[in-house]
This record gives sequence, structure tokens and C-alpha cells, in this order.
Amino acid sequence: MIGAFRDLGRRGLFLFDPETAHGMSIAALKSGLVPTCRINADPRLRQTVAGLDFANPIGMAAGYDKNAEVPEALLKLGFGFTEIGTVTPKAQSGNPRPRIFRLIEDEGVINRLGFNNEGHEAAFQRLKTIRGNGIIGVNIGANKDSADRIADYVAGIRRFYSVARYFTANISSPNTPGLRDLQARESLSALLSAVLAARDEEAAKAGKRIPVFLKIAPDLTEEGMDDIAAEALSHVLDGLIVSNTTLSRDGLKDQRQAKEAGGLSGKPVFEKSTVVLAKMRRRVGAALPIIGVGGVSSAETALEKIKAGADLVQLYSCMVYEGPGLPGQIVTGLSKLLDRERAGSIRDLRDAKLDYWANRNV
Repeated sequence: MIGAFRDLGRRGLFLFDPETAHGMSIAALKSGLVPTCRINADPRLRQTVAGLDFANPIGMAAGYDKNAEVPEALLKLGFGFTEIGTVTPKAQSGNPRPRIFRLIEDEGVINRLGFNNEGHEAAFQRLKTIRGNGIIGVNIGANKDSADRIADYVAGIRRFYSVARYFTANISSPNTPGLRDLQARESLSALLSAVLAARDEEAAKAGKRIPVFLKIAPDLTEEGMDDIAAEALSHVLDGLIVSNTTLSRDGLKDQRQAKEAGGLSGKPVFEKSTVVLAKMRRRVGAALPIIGVGGVSSAETALEKIKAGADLVQLYSCMVYEGPGLPGQIVTGLSKLLDRERAGSIRDLRDAKLDYWANRNV
């Protein structure tokens, strides 16, 4: 049933340009046309990360539900958590269309959206109506024309503090000019100091501490990874998300679409993002939570991220090719893999292949 739905949906959606198809998928989730996934809860997949209790380790990455339109519908697909955004203080239209490109042979996607979103207020108004207990993170960013980008991140912490289960400071999109400069050590130190100070002030007022993650790019040098790890540890950050899209075009079959500017995601980024994940795990040690992202298309690739050092895993682009049944299939598949590995908990397998991945070149 799900396979037929996937194949039919893919053929239908691929008749439209990617951005139109994305809008149609959002509309389908809103309408309830997408089947709800019913999976048996497996206690071996449960774990507590950054103080939050996750029913399973599979999450929807930021970028799909930019404006917090369908977070609860996404959770019903089998995800253990979901992340809305990236949201910026002011609404902005992003870069000119076309700005999303399918690389069908590679099962990849290139986008240069540029943080298109309706702004803080629109997303906040939607999130404040949610009454469920699902874990919904808020991914915050800066407006393209902002005079003070750090202030934009601080504004995101303050605006969403009452509705976010966790925050992600996204400084790794390649589609906002100069944004990745915030990964440089001095700039990153200033950003983390301001964001975490704002979080601590809001925590004192609200009586609850919301975790803050930092989302980084896969296009980092060894020295760049050293700097990010040092700042993450010195500022007592709650976790890292590794990683965003890549500017690399290595090994792509579709050389025509590969010429498009923007960040590449999907299956082609799996290896690179997993290597950076493992290298960051080695740098930050065992305690700091890491969410692994990039090219997750199956239970096997999700588990590989965990074996490389991830506590949790996110996906997005591979759903373009695999359909809405993918999260449920991965969660069910992870239970079967735990049977095969004779593991009492998914946690037991973390870092099992850390050295294998961390010793590879980026």
C-alpha cells in the first residue's frame, strides 16, 4: 500500500517543478490525504538526548516545513521529532526561482532558496496553537539584509522560547551570502555567547531550559572543525547538527544540473557528511549530543550515522525520492537491525564505527 502510494506520488509530483511539488506535498499533509504511519513502539529506540525524551531517533530536518504549517502531520508519519524553519525575524522571499533542482540519477537535490519564509510571527502563531507533546524544534536564522545577524538569532530565541522544544542556530546555509562566515572562530564565539545568554535569560523567566544546537556545514577544513569543536565545548552548547548541504559536486552523474548554484543534499552527501560527523564526534568527546544529517535513505544509512557518532538522525531530501512512508520504514527497519545486532538499545551501537569514518578524508 505504502509502496504503491510512493510510486504513484513520485510519478505525479515529478510532473511538476520541485518547488510546486513541495507546496503540493504540504497541502496533502494539511488535508490528511497522506496516510498516518502506525508503528509498534520499540523501547530499544527510546533515548534521552539534551534532556528530551525521544520515542525514536529519526527526525525531519529543517527546510521542509519552513513556516510551521504541518509539524504534527509530520510526526504522524513516524518521525520521533521534527524541526521547523529556517525562520528569520522578518518575512523574506528568498532567491529568484527556479531555485530547487532534482538530480534524479543521483537521487539528490540542489537548492538555493535563501531562507524564504513568512517570518517569526507567522510561525509563532501556528506553533502556539499546538497542544500535543511531540518534539518540535525551531531552526532560527538571519535575514539576508540584516544589519546585525547575531541580533536576529537572539530575536529567534526570545520569540519562540515558549513554544520550542529545542533550538537550532543555522549558520551553515550556503544560500545567504556571508552566513557561513559565522562559523569562523571569533564570529562563532560572539554568536554563541549572545544566543546562549539570551537562552539563559529566558530560562530564568520561564523556569525551563530549552536546548540549543548549532548546525554546521560539511565543507570544513580540519582546522575549521577544530575551531567549532573548541567553541562548542567552551560555551557549553547543548549539541551539534552535522551537517547542512554541500557546495561539492564530486561524483555526480547529472553534470547538467550539477552546474546549478546552491547546496547539494540527498544521497550524494551521505559519505561527506558522515565523515564530518565522525570527525566532530572525535573532537567533542562522548557527552555532547550530535544529530547526524545528510543522505539518510534507509534504516541501514540511519544506523551508519549512529555508528559514526550520532545520537539522533534527521532526513529530508531522500523523502523526495522515497515518499512519505520513508520515516516509518526506517524506524521499523531499525528494530530489525537491532535484532540482527543483538543490541539492547540503539544507544549501544553509537560510535561502533567511529574510527572507520573519522579516519577518512573529507
